Amino acid sequence: MTTFLQQLVNGLSLGSIYALIALGYTMVYGVLRLINFAHGDVYMVGAYVGYYLSRKLQGEEPSIVSALLVMFGSMIVCALLGMLIERLAYRPVRREARLTLLIMAIGVSLFIENVAQLVFGPDPKFFPSLAPRTAFLVGGVRLTSEQITVIAVSLLLMLLLRYFILKTRTGKAMRAVSFSLDASRLMGISTDRIIAVTFALGSALAAAAGVLIGMQIPKIDPLMGIMYGLKAFVAAVLGGIGSIPGAVLGGLLIGISEVMVVGYLSSTYREAIAFGILILVLILRPQGLLGRVQKEKV
Repeated sequence: MTTFLQQLVNGLSLGSIYALIALGYTMVYGVLRLINFAHGDVYMVGAYVGYYLSRKLQGEEPSIVSALLVMFGSMIVCALLGMLIERLAYRPVRREARLTLLIMAIGVSLFIENVAQLVFGPDPKFFPSLAPRTAFLVGGVRLTSEQITVIAVSLLLMLLLRYFILKTRTGKAMRAVSFSLDASRLMGISTDRIIAVTFALGSALAAAAGVLIGMQIPKIDPLMGIMYGLKAFVAAVLGGIGSIPGAVLGGLLIGISEVMVVGYLSSTYREAIAFGILILVLILRPQGLLGRVQKEKV
């Protein structure tokens, strides 16, 4: 039982990272019906921005304040990057066929990955310590300060996003655009601004995930966004792409499933479990756990 609880805690910590990244996928899909495959690379850029910011603060003692500064700085940079990607890459082809948007997303992803290897170098880098590291034993289950921080910060960001979407004017406008882009434009909503805000929010959450993974698993590299991005996409599909609670649920389930497979079977199946789940979901419930079947007129 103790082993199960330990793996459950590890899975919740990893799943929180997937959930933060999956939120960006599901938000962009909700307003544009676009799978933004460059989103995983924004997560990678967030990790590197956090790395260089933490190096600047390395002379100071690790503290919560320095960790928050690193995270907020990374979120701001990636929010701007997300808006830049939307303005330069997606907006000019927004009214083209969906295949054009998909190809553009793949192209942007490859571009960011190759630029990152030129700018940051191909070799992995290791995050310095951002906060004091401690460990606790609770009923035989080992909890590290990094795991507690990851779960707590992820939960807080998800709750803030939920509040923003449900209670603010911009959030209500996002829901209107998600329902109908053309009708929202006719009602006087600045759809371009709302879409840009959506990209900014999703990219900021991905950056937070990048910093959190840097705290928990210090090794980062320019291609780290590929696998994390794909698994987060699977999480969004599992929960029901377009559903924010679904993205959170999907991320947690993917994280727990991955850790359980490693703990009870073999690490060989670590990468396969997410894509096995994707295949099952597409066969058995294509709309996802919390998604709804949408009828489209031909």
